[in-house]
Amino acid sequence: MLSVRVWYWVQLVLTAWFAPQSMECIIIPHMAQRIQVPIKRLAGQEDLPLPAYQSELAAGMDLYAAVPADKPLTMDPGQIILVPTGIAIAVPPGFEAQVRPRSGLALRHGITLANTPGTIDADYRGEIRLILINLGPDPYEITRGMRIGQILVKPVPVTQWFEVSQLPSTDRGDGGFGHTGS
Repeated sequence: MLSVRVWYWVQLVLTAWFAPQSMECIIIPHMAQRIQVPIKRLAGQEDLPLPAYQSELAAGMDLYAAVPADKPLTMDPGQIILVPTGIAIAVPPGFEAQVRPRSGLALRHGITLANTPGTIDADYRGEIRLILINLGPDPYEITRGMRIGQILVKPVPVTQWFEVSQLPSTDRGDGGFGHTGS
């Protein structure tokens, strides 16, 4: 059986050799790293689903609002609120969890995260809560069990800075904030 790396290069060479004008993507066998992350449902949240992928190749898992069923939260336009999810996790060392908005909520209602992506560090053990903001023109109601965001667990390299007197040059240099055009 071919290793994933060999399989990738075989496909790359065959694609280049037999179809040089082809714009088709190269199919790489599933290479996703699988990790186990301890998760705890907080008291009174047993009815809510755990984060889950909604499709086979989804990157993020949905997070659910853990607001009381009889007390939905209404977000006025421009309002920022903190919404509980009813779960806590233990992110493994060398990883972070990121919380991100759901695209459908953002497109249809203007509901997004005020700090996106939000980072959950490996040493945090409290409840995951999302900082939602209503950028839409109308009030929006957050109800119990509503999918309000996504969570991804990503590797994080340990960075060590080393001070230099000059940085290596690039074509871009210090151009930023729209320097490549509109």
